[in-house]
Amino acid sequence: MADIEKAKAAFARFDADGDGQVTPDEFKRAMAAMGDMYANGPMAEAVLKSKDIDGDGKMSFDEFWASLQK
Repeated sequence: MADIEKAKAAFARFDADGDGQVTPDEFKRAMAAMGDMYANGPMAEAVLKSKDIDGDGKMSFDEFWASLQK
């Protein structure tokens, strides 16, 4: 089981505009900033789609947290 405070800090690194949602572009930029040379649009969209429970094309903290509980 993940620590919720650590999860919130990790989520904040991806949520660049602080709106509570991570878009594919935010995800791609965060991964590139962490040194992932393979971060691109299709990869970011695929990762978010796998965590996007409500189908809005973005990842909320609740969806992120749920993915950590699996």
